[in-house]
Amino acid sequence: MGKETFPLIKRHVTDVITVSTDEICAGVKDIFEDTRAIAEPAGALAVAGMKKYAEQHGIQGATMAATVSGANTNFDRLRYISERTEIGERREAVISVTIPERAGAFRRFCNELGKRNITEFNYRYVDNRVAQVFVGLSVIPNSSDLQQLTLKLEKKGYSVDNLTDNETAKLHVRHMVGGQTPCITGTELVFRVQFPERPGALLKFLNALGNDFDISLFHYRNHGAAYGRILVGFRLEERRRSALLKVLAGVGYPHWEETNNPAYAAYLKPNATSGN
Repeated sequence: MGKETFPLIKRHVTDVITVSTDEICAGVKDIFEDTRAIAEPAGALAVAGMKKYAEQHGIQGATMAATVSGANTNFDRLRYISERTEIGERREAVISVTIPERAGAFRRFCNELGKRNITEFNYRYVDNRVAQVFVGLSVIPNSSDLQQLTLKLEKKGYSVDNLTDNETAKLHVRHMVGGQTPCITGTELVFRVQFPERPGALLKFLNALGNDFDISLFHYRNHGAAYGRILVGFRLEERRRSALLKVLAGVGYPHWEETNNPAYAAYLKPNATSGN
């Protein structure tokens, strides 16, 4: 019986693939979801590079392999990794939007976003003219989804800055939006609100408030739990407290007043120059 031979195909790949920290974090998530093993960031580097190579060369349906090594990670680092995976996969975008500072403007802005999944909202009242809102939202990866949303908002008169690749914004600014504004007159009432984590739940809350109450503080971040949590402040006269409480009760979401919370008093409560 003759010796059967097969052609030997050799392919030398010389491409150098570079990936971002966010893409490496997404690689850690991919490995965990497939194997339930947690790799260190350097160990997930090969997976991140492999994903990017396949994307750049349009590879589909092929079997690819990457060497994953090391276990140099810890529980605290997972917090950072989970924070960055959605951005690493281009499933989350971070934008800064300028909106008019008037009652109802925040709700109208959320209506323009539609039922898109909101991952983060940060806002603090500064003056009577305009407001800066720091927004995280889900987008369709590898598409023009974000560009189309930006164009839509700009046509509506909003100014939009894309901060998705801004390291300072993602590492620091997103956690620092707020402060003790000197511009609030009257009373600011602060509430912590819990609602089911599903599309439209946040908008339901804002629609219930309507244009009757002036929001002066708003913080929300999606942590992947079954419930979302908001810290929201209202600028109003004390005599309108009962009307606000009635609306909050009508929404049906559990809520707790935090106006006397010492953390709020130390870091967010309007300072003495505001007349409070």
